Amino acid sequence: MDIDTADVSKAPTSQLDGSELVVVSNRQPYKFGYDETGAVTVDRPAGGLTAGLDPVVQRTGGTWVAWSDGEADDEVTNEDRRVGVPPDDPTYELDLLSLSEDEVEGYYYGYSNQVLWPMCHGGIWQTEFKERYYEVYKQVNRSFADAVIERASDGSVVWFQDYHLACAPQYVRMACPDAFLMHFWHITWPGWDTFRSLPHREAILSGLLGNDLIGFHTDRYRTNFLDCVDRALEEAAVDEEAGTVRYRDRTIAVRSFPLGVNANAIARTAELISNERRRDLAQQYGIPTSGRVALGVDRLDYTKGIPERIEALEHLWERRPKWQKELTYVQKAVESRSVIPKYQDLQDRVDESIARVNDRFGTNDWQPIIRIDEFLPRNELIGLYRLGDVMLVSALRDGMNLVAKEYVTAHVDNEGVLVLSDQTGAHDELGDDAVTINPHNAKRFAEAIEKALTMPEVEQRRRMKRLRQHVSTYDLDAWMADIFEMVARLHADLDSVVND
Repeated sequence: MDIDTADVSKAPTSQLDGSELVVVSNRQPYKFGYDETGAVTVDRPAGGLTAGLDPVVQRTGGTWVAWSDGEADDEVTNEDRRVGVPPDDPTYELDLLSLSEDEVEGYYYGYSNQVLWPMCHGGIWQTEFKERYYEVYKQVNRSFADAVIERASDGSVVWFQDYHLACAPQYVRMACPDAFLMHFWHITWPGWDTFRSLPHREAILSGLLGNDLIGFHTDRYRTNFLDCVDRALEEAAVDEEAGTVRYRDRTIAVRSFPLGVNANAIARTAELISNERRRDLAQQYGIPTSGRVALGVDRLDYTKGIPERIEALEHLWERRPKWQKELTYVQKAVESRSVIPKYQDLQDRVDESIARVNDRFGTNDWQPIIRIDEFLPRNELIGLYRLGDVMLVSALRDGMNLVAKEYVTAHVDNEGVLVLSDQTGAHDELGDDAVTINPHNAKRFAEAIEKALTMPEVEQRRRMKRLRQHVSTYDLDAWMADIFEMVARLHADLDSVVND
């Protein structure tokens, strides 16, 4: 069993009371491809949200609607582009939408990731407000909605995921007025001064208000959303204290649900990684087994603060030369959205920064920064977490940051120090026991790294123990249980209104 796949019997779905669950996401939970022999392969959910939701939908026997992005999807799906999953013992249907190149370019690379993503992360200067992006985004959202309408009934619970599908709920609402619709927004929601720059702000808000429940990671994002609704939509009545919006004769609940990780599964895997296996992993990637290791695990995205992190490390090695040959930084980085020019520029900038620092401080037998580009199986990634004496999370803005929680969970020996940006959602939960940084201040960032490296062992263990207790308590199962409990309460409220 994959280390992040939860026990289906423990999936918190009893609150659904027999309702069919329809999950709608951009990413598909099972991706079908080909190996070198031409045989069909299956990439199963290895981590994150898809791994957490998969057992829930398995238990309910519902439907998952997603964009078809696998090379072999056409071969395994029927004439309706549906396939039973998990492949070895199907319990629900995966309904895959085929998108044209123009649709992918406009909906995904265009509006989702060059308008909504940078705008929500405060990067107005990064946005590309092209009207054709918005038109294609609406068109694809309509396609997602049509697929949902085909499968959903008035008794269904439809759960939309993230910023790719902001318009779809209102389309589904018009066709299925009595279905229960909910949406989780997995990235930050900006303040009004930022959101007001979006040319289609009223349409995006109206689309989301087709839901009965909207969830965010933190109270700050929830408050920002309510403020934006209040300022942008004259016909909406916002009750911030109650966390509700009255809109088009309906009441929408807006709540915060901080997302967790599958802590038990990660901890179990971490406990099985022996000291010998960690030494083998270090040798495999050229990581010194003496000295200290700082670690970064990121997608290559301009929101993650990777150049700022490298600048702080360079400052540390320059101002505190005792850390040369003593501290090695390992950057596990995955290319992301590389067809977008701004992402290409970022990748070039990171490559150049690493080369500069290694040329400046490296010796014949040591290089300060080691870059790992290749895919790591989850058990190896957890082994890498355990190698890190210090984890550097320097996001410039991040809805949550699950890497921070995974690192904490993997340190079953209560060793290690988390250095955490105060610009992440995770900082709201973990900031008291992490070493806090502002990623824009290289000097203070370097001082924070040194503080983490020199922290007394007793304090390390005390902090890490508290972090692990928090992450273990507020894990992925707790997140889903809180959401489904809210669904049950809102269902009951709706039933009482109907019966009255």
